[in-house]
Parts: sequence; C-alpha cells; structure tokens
Amino acid sequence: MFFNFIKKMLVNTSYNEKKVKEAINDLVGKPFGFFENIKLKGIGSPRLDILKTSHEIDLLLSYDNNRNFCNIELRPKGIIIRFRSLLETYSLVIPFYKLVVFKPGNTYTFHIDNHFITIDYPQSKKDIVAFINKINRLKIENSPQYIDDLY
Repeated sequence: MFFNFIKKMLVNTSYNEKKVKEAINDLVGKPFGFFENIKLKGIGSPRLDILKTSHEIDLLLSYDNNRNFCNIELRPKGIIIRFRSLLETYSLVIPFYKLVVFKPGNTYTFHIDNHFITIDYPQSKKDIVAFINKINRLKIENSPQYIDDLY
C-alpha cells in the first residue's frame, strides 16, 4: 500500500483511512501544531482557481461542470494540494525535494514527476504571493543539502 502510494502521490482522501493518513504523514510530515501555525502566520492558502492540470488530474476534474478550485496546506516536509471532484476530495502530496514551482505570466505551476497544477494569480491578491514565498522559504530550509540526506 505505502509503495503504491509513493509511486502515485495523487490519492483520494475523502475517507478517513488510517493507512493513507500514515503514508501522507511519513512523506510530508504531520500537520503543524497550533503554535507553529501562529508562528508561520497560517499554513493554508486562500482558495485558488485551477487553470490547467496534468492529464490524470484533468480527468478527475472533468467529471463535474463546476469551477475548479484547490487549496494548499503546508506540512513540515512538503505541501498537499487538495481539490474536489463530484463529492470526493483528492490530494496531490508533494515532498519539498520533488516540488518545482514555476511562475509563467500571471500563474503559478506546481510540478511533481508527471503531475502538475497551474493556478491563477490575480495581481490584486497579494496574499497568494506571500503564501508562495512561504512555500519557497520552507522548501529551501527543509531540502536536503546532499543526496545522501534523502535516504
């Protein structure tokens, strides 16, 4: 189960499954506590419009005709991007060492292996920029210095 999850990194988190929860915690760390949340000035992003996604995520989002939104949760060793399709909640779990963030034009794109999500970045929302900067800062602080640190 865990190795299948590691390979996939896109999971259905609608149900409170202990094995999935443990696998996510092993990969990106347990959720920040109350005081760490205050110290970081928040660990969740505002609601973000999804503009474009990789094929597998696009198939999930195409099942309904609603606008596609996501949010990002910070964890000690990575991020979780959550989105909904029909009545299900899906999570794209990205450890910092596999996270790549691009900013083409007025969008941000989060990449991991064969998955990506591109979100809209309206110029009027400065809180999104602050949150992305927080992600980049935590990525630098928590990324391994050497390849041996990964294992």
